[in-house]
Amino acid sequence: MVSNGPESRAVLATLITDKPVKKTAYQVKGVFMRHYPDLDIIPMLDGKYRDRYLYPRVQVKVLNEQIYIIGVGDGSDCVLQLIDKISTLDFGNITFEVNDKNIIDMMDQFQQADQLIRYRFVTPWVALNQTTGRKYRALNNSERVSFLNKLLGQNIVFIAKELSVDLEDKVFTKVNLSSLFPKPVDENNWGAFSGEFSTNFNLPNYIGLGNGITRGYGAIYGLFNPQEFNFEKDTSTVNLSNKDAESDKMSVASELNGINVDDIPKSRRKILKQKKGKKRHRSKKLLSEEFDIEENVPEAIRRRKLGGKGDNTKLEDRTDNEEPNFNTVAYHKKQHEI
Repeated sequence: MVSNGPESRAVLATLITDKPVKKTAYQVKGVFMRHYPDLDIIPMLDGKYRDRYLYPRVQVKVLNEQIYIIGVGDGSDCVLQLIDKISTLDFGNITFEVNDKNIIDMMDQFQQADQLIRYRFVTPWVALNQTTGRKYRALNNSERVSFLNKLLGQNIVFIAKELSVDLEDKVFTKVNLSSLFPKPVDENNWGAFSGEFSTNFNLPNYIGLGNGITRGYGAIYGLFNPQEFNFEKDTSTVNLSNKDAESDKMSVASELNGINVDDIPKSRRKILKQKKGKKRHRSKKLLSEEFDIEENVPEAIRRRKLGGKGDNTKLEDRTDNEEPNFNTVAYHKKQHEI
């Protein structure tokens, strides 16, 4: 069964540079924002559209020292506009010449399929946050597999809803993870997993699932032909302790699980927007089950990252009622050396 949506287009652009890119996705986005401030893609990178698009319409990844830019739906033309302009990438301390550009313009994405399609996580899938992590730790192993399978299904159905895809049937998922022991990620106490999954939903390569998408987490690759997957570096490896490795030598596969649209909780941000006249409280957690994709951090951590003290530390484009905007040029300069 197949369903079409108005935002079923995706564009994947790969920049072929004269030398390996040993930079982060944040640094790459910072270069785009500095050198192309007037392009349509910039509001999709700097956080200005975060209330309009809960799922990022433009995603930047650095995989195997190569830059990938993915445009989804409304972000597709924006990526093409940017790619047309780029000839060099000047990071200040180093400049990359763009020798070639590989562009794949894909229509009819984000559709249900009549068969299961295999995907592999090429960067860790951050399935657990503080809230879901507590729930996960209270479960036994069989319950944990079902829990992760359900979260993955919710991740996919959330994207379908965001892109206005009419789901005519359940979205089925089956995870096959390398371990049930999550790898800690960042200061947020997130938990990440590596491995593969199957689903009856067509997804473009390198888009992100789960939490931390703007940081490059949860990138996927379709294993239509597994031999095409040829990464020299396995960026999704989870390091286990000796004790954990002994008890987890085999991969962990789940049963097939189906998710309905009605099984997806309302977005927390949309709920907050509906409560007009009520004071908005800053969340210190990222709730994956509520799909609040933009990352929030505690105030103390925010100040430490910015190198500021007290209330004098400010971020561009932020008001007192907004979470910190992590994609502004100012934040990029503080977070990474541009």
